[in-house]
Amino acid sequence: MDNLSPIENEIMQIIWKLKKAFPKEILAYIMEPKPPYNTVLSTIRKLEKDGLLEYTRFGKSHQYFPKVEKGHIAKLLFQKLYHQYLGGSKLDMLSYFVEEENLTESEINELFDKIKKSKL
Repeated sequence: MDNLSPIENEIMQIIWKLKKAFPKEILAYIMEPKPPYNTVLSTIRKLEKDGLLEYTRFGKSHQYFPKVEKGHIAKLLFQKLYHQYLGGSKLDMLSYFVEEENLTESEINELFDKIKKSKL
């Protein structure tokens, strides 16, 4: 898995929320403008092929459920961001949060406390 396209991400978010769903249920939760049913179905099949979804067969229908947890995908995407865009620099990563995300003094102190505890 490299990156999820917007439609792949939306489908995964829906399935994580519902825990399991048929394609028509997934389509019902997709935001407007809704893509065609065949687009949703082919995207679901791609996610299944990529190892992100599994299914249970009910006759000719398939009920899909996540094969991976949401946190696992977040971890993979963060690792890619960290290594490819921040060069694996912890200092650059922390600087980003301090400078760009406007961390409060309280949040910075909490971060220091966590760093100290992890070093023990």
